[in-house]
Amino acid sequence: MGDELSLPTPAAELLRGRVPWLWVNPSRRPMSAGAGKLPLGPADLHDAEARWDRFAPLLAELFDELRPAGGLIESDLLPVPRLATRLAERDGVSVAGRLLVKADHALPVAGSVKARGGTYAVLHFAERLALAEGLLAGTDDDYRTLATPAARARFADWTLSVASTGNLGLSIGLAGAALGFGATVHMSAEAKEWKKRRLRDLGVSVVEHASDYIAAGAAARAEARNRERIHFIDDENSIELFLGYSVAAIRLGEQLSAAGIRIDREHPLVLYLPCGVGGAPGGITFGARCVFGDNVHCFFAEPVEAPCVLLGLLTGRGADVSVYDAGLTGRTEADGLAVSRCSGLVGRLMAPLLDGCYTVTDERLSRLLVDLYETEAIEVEPSAAAGAAGPEMLLGTATGKEYLHARELTEHLDDATHVIWTTGGSLVPPEEHQAHRRRA
Repeated sequence: MGDELSLPTPAAELLRGRVPWLWVNPSRRPMSAGAGKLPLGPADLHDAEARWDRFAPLLAELFDELRPAGGLIESDLLPVPRLATRLAERDGVSVAGRLLVKADHALPVAGSVKARGGTYAVLHFAERLALAEGLLAGTDDDYRTLATPAARARFADWTLSVASTGNLGLSIGLAGAALGFGATVHMSAEAKEWKKRRLRDLGVSVVEHASDYIAAGAAARAEARNRERIHFIDDENSIELFLGYSVAAIRLGEQLSAAGIRIDREHPLVLYLPCGVGGAPGGITFGARCVFGDNVHCFFAEPVEAPCVLLGLLTGRGADVSVYDAGLTGRTEADGLAVSRCSGLVGRLMAPLLDGCYTVTDERLSRLLVDLYETEAIEVEPSAAAGAAGPEMLLGTATGKEYLHARELTEHLDDATHVIWTTGGSLVPPEEHQAHRRRA
């Protein structure tokens, strides 16, 4: 099967040999050129930000953990000097500038980056339904009325449906249940048992599939077409999910500014983003390019067995190519990244925006998971450790050094800010965290 897909050399050898490598996207464009002509732009980003703001009072009422922040779902931006020291000592690659962690593994409500996209997609649908049925007279209304019994009774007539390896299902199940929606989560073979249990404890219907994530999504999509009052949230094609994630870039900009960190041509920003189907890192990359322009450099991190976005962009075929076509299995301990085909939406939008992708082995993920815990007391899922491999891939490989030279970044590395984006972990049971560390 792998022989059916024609790949350039040495890409074919690196992919099929499961060799960690950095691929630089030749289609990346300045915002003033091709990247500025996308179907989405800054106006869409700020519309999503305004929707988050409208719902903030309601979220503060629905979730006790959000009250201190006034309903804001946000994570800390953490300096990680001890992690930087360990990576330098072991890998021989020093981060001359700042190394930070964007701690989405600890996002309130859902404990993962999916709290951004999944929650936003639920809120977007709830708003549309509430306006159509007169629960809200307009977007200037007090959205706390959506927590009343009358509103919850209307929402209860609808079921939210999603396919997930776990974290997206958790976010939609939690947000949907808080508003009164029913929820069905179609879970692929990679999904962890503890995630299934947690969803069922919330009253969410869990449909288990022996197939992979893409097949589970197809089944969920078909069910939604054939039944009334099911709203399917499509991780492969949802603009709402994508824009929910994108607002993270605005929040990151505010955090960097509050910390006195400049981002400009002489002070570049590098983001290392774990990637599954591509929605979360794609949305964040889109938002970052809108906020920081050409001064941000975004790289996706994918398992060696499931580099679906890398493969889609490398071949130019997007969602029409599968990792199975390249002779890979799609199997990885990083369940959130175990995806065989990238999102078609993300494949199209990332072509002019993304700087590149790198791959990482499960063994490397396990070591990085332990590094984060032992140096900074940060507990993450294996998939969420993928970003921590980024500095070595960019700063310590020939391809990375060529990229830095071509972008005229080499002379600015002392003033660069590197951000490892962690994506899931705080809801993982303690015994699961301990098991991950034992295996490492």
